[in-house]
Amino acid sequence: MSNQDFDAIVVGSGISGGWAAKELTEKGLKVLLIERGRPITPDDYQGEHKAPWEFPFRGLGDRLRYERDYPIQRSTDYALGEDTEQFFVKDVDHPYGRDPDHPFNWIRGYHLGGRSLTWGRCTPRWGEINFTDNARDGHGVDWPIRYDDIRPWYDKVETFIGVSGPIGLNVPSAPEGRFQPGMPMNSCENRVAEAIAQKFPERRLAIAPSAILTQELNGRAACHYCGPCARGCSTGSYFSSISSTLPAAEATGNLTTITNAIVEGLNHDPKTGKVSGVRVIDTNSRARSTYRGRIVFLNASTLGTTQILLNSKSEKYPTGLGNTSGVLGHYLLDHLMTGSAFGMVPGMYDKHPIGNRPAGLYMARFQNLDKKDKPYLRGFGFQGAAFRMNWARGTMTPGFGADFKKGLRELGPWVMYLGGFGECLPYYENSLSLDPVKKDKWGIPILNTRFEWGDNERAMATEMAAEAKAMLEAAGAQGVQANAAMPIGGLAIHEMGTARMGRDPKTSYLNGFNQAHEVSNLFVTDGACMTSTACQNPSLTYMALTARAVDHAVGRMKQGQL
Repeated sequence: MSNQDFDAIVVGSGISGGWAAKELTEKGLKVLLIERGRPITPDDYQGEHKAPWEFPFRGLGDRLRYERDYPIQRSTDYALGEDTEQFFVKDVDHPYGRDPDHPFNWIRGYHLGGRSLTWGRCTPRWGEINFTDNARDGHGVDWPIRYDDIRPWYDKVETFIGVSGPIGLNVPSAPEGRFQPGMPMNSCENRVAEAIAQKFPERRLAIAPSAILTQELNGRAACHYCGPCARGCSTGSYFSSISSTLPAAEATGNLTTITNAIVEGLNHDPKTGKVSGVRVIDTNSRARSTYRGRIVFLNASTLGTTQILLNSKSEKYPTGLGNTSGVLGHYLLDHLMTGSAFGMVPGMYDKHPIGNRPAGLYMARFQNLDKKDKPYLRGFGFQGAAFRMNWARGTMTPGFGADFKKGLRELGPWVMYLGGFGECLPYYENSLSLDPVKKDKWGIPILNTRFEWGDNERAMATEMAAEAKAMLEAAGAQGVQANAAMPIGGLAIHEMGTARMGRDPKTSYLNGFNQAHEVSNLFVTDGACMTSTACQNPSLTYMALTARAVDHAVGRMKQGQL
């Protein structure tokens, strides 16, 4: 085997790519892992435990520079800051097209481990209903798998990465997993949860299933509640490719990793019908190479993977590799992250949060379960947390002088927040395409995006806000404010679809094992493969689908079918 030939090639080193590399190498295959970004290790986590005042801009960063260099990335107020900007691309260096009337925000990080370093780590399972909704209501194509097909792979992934979560909270839209003990809720959260359960017996607010250790696992330490998770976790207490799957793959001796290497496209052999090569550009020297593998796993993120496939044109496939159906690049999805409410919960001034718990709260979907009982399809869940207000409340509190400042040194009242996560239906018009003229600095056509919420999502957002407000008021919260504004697509950073799974090659790109219908040695197991979004965070499902697809692919290889 030459240094250009491998048993398997994996493109992308993030949440799903790391799992593909781990599973393939542990099954004895020689694997090439290609990452377009720079190499990184836990030693590169800058300022992991620095205080805000140790940064030049107190952790907020140079806002004028952010407006100039990070106009899209800065929309993620959840993570981008002076202490984390090294994990986000500069938009000025990596342009893409946005339909001005239907914009989509593409949040990216180009480095080994990808967004597994900065993700939110909420990992609920999908339930049976999430794999049957499409067939039941007729919107979208039927999933080619059911919950029982993926259940053992959820078990495998949860056991390896370490998921802490609630025990006994087993509901159809979020089945219980193989959990470590969940992190404790604080006093305010317990009070609100109890009040909601009394008023709304079908709803349970609990600690979220999270890929964060509460017990040591495989040399990774339990979380010590330091707080700045998005800066990277040198103890490996939360799951990332860097701390978990990639070290496991490297330990086999079967992994070769190249970084600063952009996959331009895939070569197709019309005689065999298979991928015959992976074309790579070195980001520094711009030298071009072609690598060969018996099987190829694309895990470059939904938009990155689809860009590669659309740019893999040939005489047989002029609109993208394996795209006879024409669905490649269509049905772009994201979660509807709106319908929020917050309010002050009186009392409990003798209670104080301890540490910075990295796991939030979770409430599973409770609409349209046994039958359609709402004026919209599918449903939504909630995530949230309670906290004591700190000195920053002074910006919206009247007062001045010494007594005013002294008062701000004490923690303020409790605030409870609930934020909705709604399912987005697949629409053909929500799409990705290659720009016919504009190219990036490596000569690759840039990706154009187009995304718009439908009437179903707008109706859902209104009810999400109303329900969040009603639950907080039932819990005794005061001054409750709700928000049903429609966000720009992409801000949930849960982009999915565009190379979806399905039963019929005429309406889908992949089969039930994430294998391209028309290209037998090509597998896609990142978000591009998803047929619908459910309302649960998707990353656990990506990992389970990846492990399942690898098992199938290697089995086919051993039978001489690949």
